[in-house]
Amino acid sequence: MKTESKNKYSSIPNTITSFRLVGTMALVFVKPFTIPFYVLFTFCGISDVLDGWVARTTGNITEFGSRFDSITDLLFYAVLLLRIFPAMWVVLPKTIWIGVAAIAVLRIISYTLAALKYHRFASLHTYLNKATGFFVFAVPYLLTTAWGVIYCKFVCAMAAVSALEEFLIHCCSKKYKTENKTLWKALQQKKMA
Repeated sequence: MKTESKNKYSSIPNTITSFRLVGTMALVFVKPFTIPFYVLFTFCGISDVLDGWVARTTGNITEFGSRFDSITDLLFYAVLLLRIFPAMWVVLPKTIWIGVAAIAVLRIISYTLAALKYHRFASLHTYLNKATGFFVFAVPYLLTTAWGVIYCKFVCAMAAVSALEEFLIHCCSKKYKTENKTLWKALQQKKMA
């Protein structure tokens, strides 16, 4: 990973992430499941994909940008949960909430383990985490449909698997490596070490 980039595009990815941060904060003040909510929500989702793509395309992947993106992602999901939680609480069965609580505990343990091992905040952008993020992003669009509960159960299961994978990657890795996109890759690197 590059330390800091100095080309003419170097600030674009972080600017996009900053816009997502502003959009995330605006979601706090917008009524859920309204047109303004969906516009802001969609903007935040598109900017989440766009910042990483621009960083990779322009060769502007930085340590700061990666951390800023991860922290903004966590904040976005926290605001999302805060804003649509009342509707979700009514619609979704309590078993899903037990699963969500277990996933949250596993994520906290994983982040704590990573902080202790690597002496830094370490949230991996694994393929499963990215796929889970995509499916979580679709929840507000699908929650009120006839199959919203089934979809949320699927997302919860996928989130559990991705959280477990990230935890296991942190357990078997000696150093923080952003290129560990799968548990398989982390295990292969451990064998070679």
